[in-house]
Amino acid sequence: MTLRTVEAPRIASLVPSLTELLVALGLRAQLVARTGFCIHPREALPSVPKVGGTKDVNLAKLQALQPTHVLVNVDENRLETVDALRAWGAHAPEIVVTHPGGPEDNLPLVAQMLAHFGHLPGVADRAAELIVALTDELRATQPTGRAPQTVLYLIWHGPWMTVARDTYLSRMLARIGWQTVPERQGGASGAARYPVVHGNEPWLGDVQQVLLSSEPCSFTEPHVEEARALCPNATVRRVDGELLSWYGPRAVPGLRYLRELSDAGDNRTWTSTSR
Repeated sequence: MTLRTVEAPRIASLVPSLTELLVALGLRAQLVARTGFCIHPREALPSVPKVGGTKDVNLAKLQALQPTHVLVNVDENRLETVDALRAWGAHAPEIVVTHPGGPEDNLPLVAQMLAHFGHLPGVADRAAELIVALTDELRATQPTGRAPQTVLYLIWHGPWMTVARDTYLSRMLARIGWQTVPERQGGASGAARYPVVHGNEPWLGDVQQVLLSSEPCSFTEPHVEEARALCPNATVRRVDGELLSWYGPRAVPGLRYLRELSDAGDNRTWTSTSR
């Protein structure tokens, strides 16, 4: 066993949801690097060095911080980044690859963090509490008794972009019986997971709900009007993209938010102030 193995881990998180999860598990002291998009919890992160974005990591700065573990995600980070980390040879960190495909995958995600860091004080207890909270919310968030809806979830404008059915976002919405369109599987990774909407698709007239995500695009009132023109038979809502797409601890309020969204009624634009 090398000296590096027995030392306290030095963790770099290249994924916003995972950064929040690390802090929730009591691992803030071990966090030595984050991306500029890792902003939650705000009070815990100002002194943690930033190493670029999720797609454009500053590898030289990251290497200088000497992480023992780097947390990545199949959707949010590039394979070239992972390959570059592995090329560090003897100084290469342990790369923890995550890929939660739906809200139920938050449970194995916590277990994955436990496998790496559960030996540290307090982590197992915090993880157990989070697992209980996630299990309760998953049990409470079911499509039974809720009106099914055909939903277009928009994440970008110029061009309009949406989500495939096998994304975390789409599977979150399916928890309340809302099925996203187009009816397309995007595969494990890549651009096909976020298809372009051209505006001439025959199914646009069947859409009942258009959801404008608060991230990564900041949609404004003119976008709401454009979305109404795109899907003339739909209700248009601006929604909290963090609560719907971030996994880890944010899935707990996120699942509650889903139920509130379903119960809000079809005749209002619904936004959340939850942060």
